[in-house]
Amino acid sequence: MTMKRRTFLKGTLAGGALTVAAGSGLLKPTDVLAAAWPKGAFDAKSEADAVNAYFGTSSASDNPAIKVKAPIQAENGAVVPVTVEAGVDGVESIAILVEKNPAPFATSVDLSGTAAGLYKTRIKMGKTSKVTAYVKAGGKLHTASSTVKVTVGGCGG
Repeated sequence: MTMKRRTFLKGTLAGGALTVAAGSGLLKPTDVLAAAWPKGAFDAKSEADAVNAYFGTSSASDNPAIKVKAPIQAENGAVVPVTVEAGVDGVESIAILVEKNPAPFATSVDLSGTAAGLYKTRIKMGKTSKVTAYVKAGGKLHTASSTVKVTVGGCGG
């Protein structure tokens, strides 16, 4: 019984210390997270506006070295697995957009000049749509896309 009590007391003291640190301004997690949050891209209602808000331009060229791997048919639009393989040098960032979602900007990752980019994630899709990957590499914006059919309970959609 004393072991559980000690664990409880340690947790309570740690939680109290974090609360005091946050209250005094020493710990501001919202400031840290807000710096990386692309609010303009997530708030955009069109794909072009979202790309422009995130990358500063919407001018992108198709690149066969960029591969978007997604299921042809997804039975559950809430968790659609997507993989982007960017076979170009100097990948800075990758963003995935879903054309027919109310807010097309689904996700992004900053890779900061890696040799090549690989990004695996799961996105939410409201209905059948084109999924487009935008890859910024070497100061240029590249793109590739794939269409994913979203079904409801596997009955077609």
